[in-house]
Amino acid sequence: MNRLPQIWLVRHGETAWSVSRQHTGRTDISLTEAGEAAAKRIAERLPSLDFTAVWSSPSIRARRTGELTGFATRLVPADDLAEWDYAAYEGRTRKEILADRPDWNLFRDGCPQGETPEAVAARADRVIASLRGRNADVLIFSSAHILRVLTARWLGLPVGAAAHFLLDTASISVLGYEHDGDEPVIRSWNQS
Repeated sequence: MNRLPQIWLVRHGETAWSVSRQHTGRTDISLTEAGEAAAKRIAERLPSLDFTAVWSSPSIRARRTGELTGFATRLVPADDLAEWDYAAYEGRTRKEILADRPDWNLFRDGCPQGETPEAVAARADRVIASLRGRNADVLIFSSAHILRVLTARWLGLPVGAAAHFLLDTASISVLGYEHDGDEPVIRSWNQS
């Protein structure tokens, strides 16, 4: 029996804003020194699979993580893997946002002048359609919230379920199937 394909998700290494817990959507900031060191160690934690494709968010932080992991020549940027567009909430912490809007939930409400949960889900669904069409092992470098939405949608769950999938920087997660292509599962989650 052939092994079913797996989708390897890697969250980018640490940035100054991931440390301060600021929402970092489209602001293109670099990895910290610790983030670069952690990205280099990701290669040791990945299996020696022959990934059919290696995709990345267009952000510097995701691309640099992929480069430091050893995939510089194979990285293909994909706009649909860009982090959530936080617009008015860009650079703000959750605590700051809740001070103005106590009932706010990103995965339910989205961001003023930014993306709605439905728009992010549509991007994730396009990525999933491409992944399922390939039916092969793929490695993805991106950011936390889009990877969380991608995971929820992979499982056939609504966007709001993404709130339950925490991802640390430089973590590795694996999506796949149980018995066949009709049974999507999380094979491994948030491995640091």
